[in-house]
Amino acid sequence: MTRITYIIKETFRNIGRFPGTALASVLSLTLLFLLFDLFWIASMTSEKFYDSLLSEIEMEIFLPEDLPDSSIADVSSSLILQEEIFTADYISKAIAREELERLVGIDLLIGYDSTNPLPRSFIAKIEPDFLTLEDMDRLKDKLQQQIPGTEIHYSRDWLQKAESTRSLILQVGLVLGLLILLATVLSSANSIRLMAKARAQGFHQMMLLGAGKTFVAMPFLIEGFLVTMFSTAAGWGILMYGRQKIAFTQFEIIYPVNDQIVAFCLIAGLLGAISGYIGVYKYLK
Repeated sequence: MTRITYIIKETFRNIGRFPGTALASVLSLTLLFLLFDLFWIASMTSEKFYDSLLSEIEMEIFLPEDLPDSSIADVSSSLILQEEIFTADYISKAIAREELERLVGIDLLIGYDSTNPLPRSFIAKIEPDFLTLEDMDRLKDKLQQQIPGTEIHYSRDWLQKAESTRSLILQVGLVLGLLILLATVLSSANSIRLMAKARAQGFHQMMLLGAGKTFVAMPFLIEGFLVTMFSTAAGWGILMYGRQKIAFTQFEIIYPVNDQIVAFCLIAGLLGAISGYIGVYKYLK
């Protein structure tokens, strides 16, 4: 119990001896974590927005003119049997004419009642798991083999750009995370190194008296843990306060759930403890 009391007292004594260094470390770490938190929220929001847009993608399958109307039911059945397709709505020539009139405001096909030139088609909704460029291309090739002469269209260019953007956001997030990881370790380790330098002589005396390296380093590990945890929590506190003051009507901002935030703070605290050991390691040799 005496050892635990000593470790706790020594932890807060270190912070009290160097309040400026501790405050500077908290402020710099808070800024770093706040930057990462903002990117995390932005990436989750954009992912939600991307999924919303993705769900609206449809594949339009234009049937060949020589396909008899009696075969429409068979084509519809074959489409529904595809695991990638959720629904397939048939658009007849008459329905296509009505849709064209609705879009332009007038009936452009007056006089073409007996020879409607508009194509017949199916509008297929795709299952969410298959809304990728690779799966859509594969489905297009498969349908064109099953129904020769069909023309199939979907927003391929948009989907390709969206997937590229999604990949770019992931790569930026990984790089940003690694940079913040490195900056956190270096910042915390340097702050603790400054505090430990003033007590280097005392470390040697304690170890000569039988104190182990872990016991001597423990106050600095706890300090690194507490400072980093407080910095992370402060960053999230700022964001939660801003969440109550700022609202957007055009889109919803997606925040991590409480369990994710708690886990992030704990991981950051462990990172701070590691940086604390790095900072004091030099003086334990």
